[in-house]
Amino acid sequence: LTGRVAVITGGTGAIGLASAQRLAQLGARCVLLYNSESAESAAAKAAALPGSGHLCFKAPITDSAALQAVAQQIEDQCGVVHILINSAGYTKAVPAADLDGLSDALIDDILKVNFRGVIGTIRAFMPLLKKSGDGLVVNISSIAGFTGTGSNLAYVAAKAGIDVVGDALAKAFAPHVRVISVSPGVVDSGFVPGRGADFNDKAAATIPLRRIGTVDDVAAVVQACATTLRYVTGTRIVVDGGRHL
Repeated sequence: LTGRVAVITGGTGAIGLASAQRLAQLGARCVLLYNSESAESAAAKAAALPGSGHLCFKAPITDSAALQAVAQQIEDQCGVVHILINSAGYTKAVPAADLDGLSDALIDDILKVNFRGVIGTIRAFMPLLKKSGDGLVVNISSIAGFTGTGSNLAYVAAKAGIDVVGDALAKAFAPHVRVISVSPGVVDSGFVPGRGADFNDKAAATIPLRRIGTVDDVAAVVQACATTLRYVTGTRIVVDGGRHL
């Protein structure tokens, strides 16, 4: 990946940073986009990646103007983008049967971040991906998008939407940009507030491979999408230890 530029939303988070670590190790120049973290902490994480020239920018994915502005800064400094990894997200555990717990405000927030934010990010960076002539978009999705089981119903809908829209984009922007969904199951990342060791232990017992995923399990698939899986686009790659079975 020497000479390639990878932009990663949620780049200072668990899966985003693990993906950046793997890509940087192969020579990519990584640009970490973050939102809630401090600028100092984000800069430290970028500086700690293998190689050099890595960057970080604050860019809430729900702010399309901010994304466009950051895309311009990245073009000024890097010239082009080869890889976009959409790993920013947000959720809250609400049982599917608790329809009252899934308030209108929560539905709007979940869809705004996990669906609209991903579309807005792809829109902002698509010109730079097309400019590369060999672009890749990896959307970190979830098995919730096709099993109907997840942290809440709005999250299920957002991930299903991203999977289908990803297929449409893969067709629309081929052959110059590939689009792939990577769909984890339960991952030991702290992504879902309130889920800890007890939940993980119970989940592991139901998974055919008898453990929950690690962030590096997901990052390894992201790496494969960017390296060896050159003939893959418009599809979903499941990395869940068989949980969906």
